[in-house]
Amino acid sequence: MTPHPLRLRFAQNVRALRKARGLTQEVLAELSGLHFTYIGGIERGERNLGIDNIGRIADAFGLDAAELLRPESETLVDSGSGPRKS
Repeated sequence: MTPHPLRLRFAQNVRALRKARGLTQEVLAELSGLHFTYIGGIERGERNLGIDNIGRIADAFGLDAAELLRPESETLVDSGSGPRKS
């Protein structure tokens, strides 16, 4: 079964944002409390994330979760200043 386009958009946005901020998958995993192999699966569009994990990744980037679902042309590579403080 082909992944939903929204999942692929999320995957592309996470990868682009991670690279733009100079983060490795390992560092993003640490910031989000997820495993680095899970981050890799997300970036390849293999993982169907739950809302909690979407929130963890958004928090790691210091963004609202909706920002990670925007079309690529509106991607927030320069937005956000980093991880949010809890």
